[in-house]
Amino acid sequence: MKRDAFQAIADPTRRAILMLIAAHAMTPNALAEQFNTSRQAVSKHIKILSECELVQQEKIGREIFYELKPDKMKEVDEWLEQFRQLWEDRFNQLDQVLINLKSKENEN
Repeated sequence: MKRDAFQAIADPTRRAILMLIAAHAMTPNALAEQFNTSRQAVSKHIKILSECELVQQEKIGREIFYELKPDKMKEVDEWLEQFRQLWEDRFNQLDQVLINLKSKENEN
């Protein structure tokens, strides 16, 4: 079964891993130190992130570093874009209601 970015970001630990490696590449050991979990558990999360093509690995000497592939997150961003406009419209409507209420209050 092919995984997608949405499956990867559904888990809070994987989202946290993505946030950490977005700042700079990290080894599995360095990532495991950030969580109250084993290196093995972190490796399973990294495997899923790799399958979803959200991270890539780079071998430097004996260490493997994982880094974010931000272009793959574009799929999530494009899906969320449809909701951004909806939220923006609703906030604009709320702004208008508040302006109307304030205007009525000033009239009294």
